[in-house]
Parts: sequence; C-alpha cells; structure tokens
Amino acid sequence: MMDFNGKKILITGAVGFIGAALTARLLSEFPGARIVGLDNMNDYYDVSLKKWRLEQLENVGGDWKFVRMDISDKLKLDGLFSDFRPDIVVNLAAQAGVRYSIINPDAYIQSNIIGFYNILEACRNFPVEHLVYASSSSVYGGNAKVPYSTDDKVDSPVSLYAATKKSNELLAHAYSKLYDIPSTGLRFFTVYGPAGRPDMAYFSFTDKLVNDKVIEIFNYGNCRRDFTYVDDIVEGIVRVMAGAPKRAVGPDGLPVPPYAVYNIGGSRPENLLDFVTILQEELVRAGVLPPDYDFEAHKKLVPMQLGDVVETYADSLPLERDFGFTPQITLREGLRRFANWYGTYYGI
Repeated sequence: MMDFNGKKILITGAVGFIGAALTARLLSEFPGARIVGLDNMNDYYDVSLKKWRLEQLENVGGDWKFVRMDISDKLKLDGLFSDFRPDIVVNLAAQAGVRYSIINPDAYIQSNIIGFYNILEACRNFPVEHLVYASSSSVYGGNAKVPYSTDDKVDSPVSLYAATKKSNELLAHAYSKLYDIPSTGLRFFTVYGPAGRPDMAYFSFTDKLVNDKVIEIFNYGNCRRDFTYVDDIVEGIVRVMAGAPKRAVGPDGLPVPPYAVYNIGGSRPENLLDFVTILQEELVRAGVLPPDYDFEAHKKLVPMQLGDVVETYADSLPLERDFGFTPQITLREGLRRFANWYGTYYGI
C-alpha cells in the first residue's frame, strides 16, 4: 500500500517534464507529504515552459516548497539535505538529450556525473530510506537483442549522454554496497506527453509543422521507438518509491547492496513513419493544423544521425512482477492529449 503522507520527499528536476508531473501527482494524492522541489531552471529549452509548469504546481496545493538550485553545487545541496532531511529522494535533475551531448559535453559531466555524485554523497551523509533516480534506455546503446532486458550487458554506449547514465547506475551500486543506501535506477523509454520537452521529436515536429517547416525523419523512417506516456512513467516512479530494495547482510558479513534497476517502457515499439502519421492525424483533430495540410510537402527522409539507435524496446516484465504495473496508454491516446494541450498552451 503506497502512502507517502508524513514523508519528506525531495524531487530534483522538479519543474522538468517528468519532475513536474510527478510532483503534481504526489501533491494531489498525498496532501500529508512534505515535498521540496529543486530545479536550476536552465535554458536548455524555453524557460517559459518551465515557469508554466511551476505555476501549475503552485495551484495544486499541498505542503510544497520550490528551491532554485543546481545539484552540481555541493555546498548548497548539502545545506538543503541538512535542513530538510528527506526520507525519499527522486533524482530527475540531469542534462537530457542525446544530440546536445555531442555539442556541449561539459553540461553532461557537470550535471549527470558531478551532480549525481553530490546527490549520492548527500544521501550518505544524511541517510535516506530510498534514492530513486532516472537512468535511460540509451544505456542499451546499439544492443541488437530485443526487447532490452536489465540483464543485458550495457557496456557499449553510443553517446556521452548514455555513458553518463550508465555511470549513474555504477556509482549508485557502489554507494549502495559501501553505505547501505537503498537505490533504484529507472531506465525510461522515449517519454512523451503534454508540457513535454520541446527537443523531443513529437514536440519539435509539431513546432515545425505549425511554422510551415520541413520535418526530418531519420534513417529514412526505419527507426522504432518504445514511446511511453508521461503518466505511465509517473505511475511507475510512484510505485517504485514505495518499494525500496531490502537491506540484507551477505555471507561475508557485509551489506548486500540494496540496489535495483528497472525498465519503464510501453513494450510496444512504433515505427517512426507510423508515429508521424498518428501525430499528424491528432494535430488535425485538435485543430492545431488545418484538415487540408500538405504533410507530404513537409516531410523529408534523411540518413541516421550520430549517437542515435535504430530501435528501443523495453522488457518491462520485472516491473510488472515486482510492482504489478505495466504502461497502459496507447500512442494515439497519448498524442491526442499532447495535441489538445499544445493547441491550448499556444492558443491555436
């Protein structure tokens, strides 16, 4: 039974796409929880969208405080942990995006490596019941075996972003072993939905189509993605938060690391061309684009790009086995909700 009332929860990246959706869910469902949301509000994408999410959260109510802070600032982060003493930490703060890691690698080392190390150190110095953190399906790299299982070897990242996320899992394992910190990593698969990240394909495609620009479909459309709607991701996080890996002692008298990693994905990979067709239909349905829009004139098939992979496909059976949950929302339903939100948000 999940009950976070009376718990102190720290959410980093709290006005990011997933962070804001998670915070809203917890505030509305567990009014007795004390939540601190932390975010550096950087300008990786349009800050006004982050401000909008923050305004939405202010309207939810509940015991919630927002702190503008960067997890790479160790002194400030330690001060926050010392004052707040969280029971549960959900680390969603990270520099996201595969392509951007080729252009600006520094941001990934700063946030995803140094920042995550600071989180682990804070959890060691101010012990927590459970650290839940975002990993990524990108850790699977060019894995030829599908669906991707958490038992697969993931030692061949094809982007710096993927390498930093795999590093997070390794660091968390070491800290779980050394300091008995219960930690769970979640490998998210292509998250989408309303108020999402503008750099994601469904959002950037919509922006381009609305502005009469051509969208580029990589690998000539021969890519498949395991799209996962944001509410399904949040449901998975909430369930996992309540199920920290059990602390135990091994035959050597030392702690067995209370450590786990799960995939959260829809387990229904969609071809990119099919995805684009559904997106187009839903944008017309929502009135974002006119019924006579010439989609063929706005599409261009292009080669594969650096750092990308042909297919992502989650094996989510362990999540279902341990937490009784599998993502439910279909791509059409999710894109319909996005298209409706987009039309409202941009006043179309």
